[in-house]
Amino acid sequence: MSIISPWYQLGYVIPHLYTDLDAYQFYRIAPEGMMLVTTGLNLAEYSLAAVERELPALWDRFDLLAKKKVDRISLSGVPVASALGRKKMLEILAEARARTELPCDTDLEAHIATLQHLGATRIALATRWPEAVNAALTGYLAEAGIEVLACRSRGRSLAQNKASSAADDHQLAIELGGQVLRETPAAQALLMPGGLWYAIHAVPLLEAEHGRPVLLNILSTTWAALHAARDRIQRRPDPRWGRVLASV
Repeated sequence: MSIISPWYQLGYVIPHLYTDLDAYQFYRIAPEGMMLVTTGLNLAEYSLAAVERELPALWDRFDLLAKKKVDRISLSGVPVASALGRKKMLEILAEARARTELPCDTDLEAHIATLQHLGATRIALATRWPEAVNAALTGYLAEAGIEVLACRSRGRSLAQNKASSAADDHQLAIELGGQVLRETPAAQALLMPGGLWYAIHAVPLLEAEHGRPVLLNILSTTWAALHAARDRIQRRPDPRWGRVLASV
């Protein structure tokens, strides 16, 4: 049966004023009929102060997406959640659920749920972020019972990540992801977070070579939405995009 209209709308608050690779990657990996409804913040840098400046706007974005009658709201930006810490982030999500009467999530909490679903408690991490962001992320994951065995990173500023090319970032994903997986045979999965990181085509290559699941923001957040949708799913995702979506 043909899909002629969206059967699921995922509301997505991204940290930037524009949407590019988030939507580009979503519409390649999501099943037909899923729609991404985006709105944005204006995060200036990877710091707690920059994140806190955006919190008043975040509530406006939640309200906007609720008025659009989306099925679920997710906050993108793993550095945002990492900077706030898990306790504060979960408090914000609880308030957002009460305010919007919708399921509310983050990319980072979706990563945690996906790892738990896969039974992975020891992971490898590859990022394009400075050490301070990696350390905050590692601490956040530890609070959820997930141990980062090793991290390999090409530390960049937010401005540098916005300016990087998709082709170069694909190669970087293969380079960093492959390196950290080779160095950590005990890792049960690889996490490569970052909504601006163009890495969807690297996922099947890394999984084929190393035999372990690879998680990206858009994969985990889409998985979480589909996992919650259950009987409402009208199309299954294509398993060629990796083990995360194949597990729906």
